[in-house]
Amino acid sequence: MMNILTLGDEVLREKSARVEEFDDKLSSLIEDMTKLMRGQGIGLAAPQVGVSKRLFICQPEGHKLWVFINPEITLTSEEQGDYEEGCLSIPGIWSDVIRPSRVQVQAFNEKGRPFRVDAEGILARVIQHELDHLNGVLFIDHLSEAKRDKAIREYEKKDTKKAV
Repeated sequence: MMNILTLGDEVLREKSARVEEFDDKLSSLIEDMTKLMRGQGIGLAAPQVGVSKRLFICQPEGHKLWVFINPEITLTSEEQGDYEEGCLSIPGIWSDVIRPSRVQVQAFNEKGRPFRVDAEGILARVIQHELDHLNGVLFIDHLSEAKRDKAIREYEKKDTKKAV
């Protein structure tokens, strides 16, 4: 059974390896990740389920399900915006993060076909958030040291209460 890893798990801090094979195993992983993500969030990266591969899925409200394999951001806008982000790997913690408002991304779909997308708004934000996971970066890493430390303390406090 697939579970979402949480803050403190080492795989969340690793740079993921490229996907080399577009096979049934990959299709099954994407299907399982999609089932796990739906109802919980709008994006999920393979490292969050313990698979250190360059793959993420997302489905912001009003958008189709996107599958990004070996994604690369090729352009970002100079214009930036802030938005309150959360993460399935740091449940219950939310904070404003500043990111470029628009991005252009090259990736492969689940069949190994290349595509490019020009994204803005919530889709651009989710792409950047999930792509960060593939590089071992969490949204709290974009915060000031003081805000990051506060978020970690808050998460640990909530996590401790759940364990009791």
